[in-house]
Amino acid sequence: MACHRPPPVRPPVLPARLLLLLTLLVSPLALSAQASAAKRAERQAETEKVVQTVLQGGAVPAAVSRLRYLREEPFAADLITEALRRALDERVRRNLVAVLAGLDTRSAEPALVKLAGDGDSTVRMYAAQGLARLKSRNVQVLLPLLNDKSSGVRRDAARALGASRNPKVGKALMAAAKEEQELEVRAAMLAAAGEAGDAKQAKSLKEFLENDSESTRFAAARGLCRLGAPEGFAFANKLLGDSDRFKRRQGLELFEGVVAKKASPALKPLLEDKDRTLAAGAARILYQGGDPSMLDWLVLASWNAKSDEKLAYEKELETLQLPDDRRKVILRRAGVAP
Repeated sequence: MACHRPPPVRPPVLPARLLLLLTLLVSPLALSAQASAAKRAERQAETEKVVQTVLQGGAVPAAVSRLRYLREEPFAADLITEALRRALDERVRRNLVAVLAGLDTRSAEPALVKLAGDGDSTVRMYAAQGLARLKSRNVQVLLPLLNDKSSGVRRDAARALGASRNPKVGKALMAAAKEEQELEVRAAMLAAAGEAGDAKQAKSLKEFLENDSESTRFAAARGLCRLGAPEGFAFANKLLGDSDRFKRRQGLELFEGVVAKKASPALKPLLEDKDRTLAAGAARILYQGGDPSMLDWLVLASWNAKSDEKLAYEKELETLQLPDDRRKVILRRAGVAP
């Protein structure tokens, strides 16, 4: 019998209307994706130019500001890491590391960890600063730097260890502080010991409250406040009760980083203080400490303030980098803006 082949299977023909609808839906998505890719390509091209200006001796602060504005920090970190492999000039290397540290991107962490052991003390210092911004948990590369020959490296290593919030580094920080002769470095170590969160170091910090150095006493109080110790709050409240404006602001500063629940008894009354700079600072610290209502307070206080007082509130809102759209939401919710 003759073999009969089956007829070929033809794909279904879509109705013309359905084809038109699919075309209308897909085209905007494709165009949007193309536009997004084109914009990113432009940002990355400009990022390359900014990194090139650093290689040519351009200013570090301007470069960091521009790179963060472009929002291509991971890409910039990769470019800088690659450039560091080829850079031989000491000044260029330092500038590149300073920019890398200022990007505040997790992509830079592996390079910063490696640079913390660099032979150049300035590079080590910048690396420690970058790790502090990232609140890096890579404490093992930082601990040896507490004994570095450079005071700047010791200071910034201490700050990075405090920012890690790892209680295990508290003992090493206190031991280093007891041996440290540079007042600024010792202060950084004492404050970091409290910020790290090791409650066992409270006893040693209390001993420094009687030190001859004012900066040492202040740093010990800061460390104790971070630990939530009554002795630290007593020190801070004494300053807040002083008639001198400068000392009162010092007292307020000691509450930086303290959770709102513990800071509220001292700071909530300041919201009615005649010194509106003090009031605004208290609100911002409480907000950062976990009291969301203080953001609304700041926005509304700025809205209602006279021109000479408005600056105090706006300075704190700038510190918080409050987006305009969020400000509008708060004002609309309060019924004071359309």
